Amino acid sequence: MSESSAGDAMATAAAVAVGWRRAGIAGAAIGVIAAGAAAGVAVERMTVGRGMRRRARLALDASGPYGSLRGMPGRATADDGTELYYETDEVEPDGGTGAGTRPGAGAGAAGTGPRRRRLFGRKAPGPVTVVFSHGYCLSQDSWHFQRAALRGLVRTVHWDQRSHGRSERGRAQAEGVTVGIDQLGRDLKAVIDAAAPEGRLLLVGHSMGGMTIMALADQYPQLIRDRVAAVAFVGTSSGKLGEVSFGLPVAGVNAVRRVLPGVLKALGSQAELVERGRRATADLFAGLIKRYSFGSRDVDPAVERFAERLIESTPIDVVAEFYPAFTEHDKSAALPAFRDIPVLILAGDKDLVTPSSHSEAIADELPDAELVIVPDAGHLVMLEHPETVTDRMADLLVRIGAVPAAANVGGHGSTAQQPGG
Repeated sequence: MSESSAGDAMATAAAVAVGWRRAGIAGAAIGVIAAGAAAGVAVERMTVGRGMRRRARLALDASGPYGSLRGMPGRATADDGTELYYETDEVEPDGGTGAGTRPGAGAGAAGTGPRRRRLFGRKAPGPVTVVFSHGYCLSQDSWHFQRAALRGLVRTVHWDQRSHGRSERGRAQAEGVTVGIDQLGRDLKAVIDAAAPEGRLLLVGHSMGGMTIMALADQYPQLIRDRVAAVAFVGTSSGKLGEVSFGLPVAGVNAVRRVLPGVLKALGSQAELVERGRRATADLFAGLIKRYSFGSRDVDPAVERFAERLIESTPIDVVAEFYPAFTEHDKSAALPAFRDIPVLILAGDKDLVTPSSHSEAIADELPDAELVIVPDAGHLVMLEHPETVTDRMADLLVRIGAVPAAANVGGHGSTAQQPGG
């Protein structure tokens, strides 16, 4: 049983590589990635049958309803007519107004004392809207834990980038226009205009979302000067993504860089066939997702499954559309726009997608920023170590006077608690 299961897993990886070769693509490069994931899958298959794994996935979906939080829906219209979906979580009547901590979020609830942070000249908290921008192949739900933690404490806006989540497929892309990071910056401006047209802003962006914020600053520097109170960059980059190795050997990564754009374009043109293949090789892709999303070994299985669902929900043609934008992305010249405001830069030390060195490069341009490198954390650090990310975000909110100094959100947004808390 164990030998045949391991053989099945390796055969799956081999079949994938053969498929690339038949399509005229460098199967060896893709095989480097596939084989690594298959090795982990093989170990799992020695003890767990396919039917049992399928039942386990269903059980995890039922027991860990991450991404189930919903707010007041709204839609913004991008400059090309694309409808962008967002949700707003409003402040409770006595939350975030200086009246104290929100219900259930007192110091005793988390076992820690009140926060003491300088409020940048403010004696009382002032209204701030936190706008969350998600990463590539994700959706607004990737901020589940931070959303749960901040609910009722501060006004938040969560939006889906074009062609992701509940937002409309990019209309310009449907007409053959290549999507770029500048377009995403304009999309964010449209969301701000619709969901938070007045007041101070805290902009939070993960990966592609951080790049979106940089593009916003590049195109709308006056908005940053006039309204942005602080920024949080999580697992992102200001450029040079074409040099990322993804943890592969030099020969392998060079081959992947050379062929991947063509691979994705070919796959995007056969979306229906590829989606069927994705389902057939679910175990293999689950291994890939785990490798490139997390850095520690003891991630909550329900969180792993949640990440799978987020990434699997992104159609392959959307994956193909967005990928070229990252090799062209260079917004280092936009970073000085953030020098006069508090900035948090946070990354996982085992991030293979946007390595922590890219966060350090951003910090070099913003010497007054707070740089946090989280141990044993991968690309989806806000899901893997939600308490750390939420804690730093809460500190930032206190620093800009957005919440009371006594507010404590440390006990919320943890994988150890019910996800809807």
